[in-house]
Amino acid sequence: MRLLASGRDADVFEAGSGKVLRRYRDAAMDATPEAVVMRHVHARGYPVPMVYDVAGPDIVLAHVHGPTMLEMLMSGAMSPADGAAMTADLLDLLHAIPAPDDLVGPSRVAVERAADDVVLHLDLHPMNVLVAPGGPVVIDWCNARRGPAGLDRAVTALILAQVASGELAGLGPGARAMFEALLGLLGPLTHVDEALAYRATDPNMSADERASLDRAAALLTP
Repeated sequence: MRLLASGRDADVFEAGSGKVLRRYRDAAMDATPEAVVMRHVHARGYPVPMVYDVAGPDIVLAHVHGPTMLEMLMSGAMSPADGAAMTADLLDLLHAIPAPDDLVGPSRVAVERAADDVVLHLDLHPMNVLVAPGGPVVIDWCNARRGPAGLDRAVTALILAQVASGELAGLGPGARAMFEALLGLLGPLTHVDEALAYRATDPNMSADERASLDRAAALLTP
């Protein structure tokens, strides 16, 4: 199979017939929970790749053609303001979807379960949005959990703040502009402390990324 992309913990291969195979490098990983939440939001009209099959660390998805939002921002094909608007819209659409009863809350931060919990992506940023001809499609749902919408919004804002603070190099000069535009669209943030704790315990973050968190968090409050 031809390798199409590689992330921090998984690789994506061409699987033929308009499909791709996303495979975790850790063979002990189970992609089933990810597939379940993707099917849940897809059934309610949210833009995610269709799930065809899942087995152990493998999940077979529809092949979505298009650049990432990050690639479009860096090339100038999308403005920071448009990127912020698209991100805010995707968060709003997702948070209109009630969480299924069997979806658990975040394991790395204490958030009380509530009847009005919604589906949280917890990693929604420009690298995880493909801009297909028919519109944006959100990928990489391994962190999806239930909880308050404010936590998801704060996590996205914190990720962009890490970029805007200048600690994560190479992601384009419009990062600060997009971050500021997104803050304006999201309004006052809640659950910032929980978002900071969640990001601080992310096993996929490098030491440099963890070191940037306090500086990034300072950008979230006026």
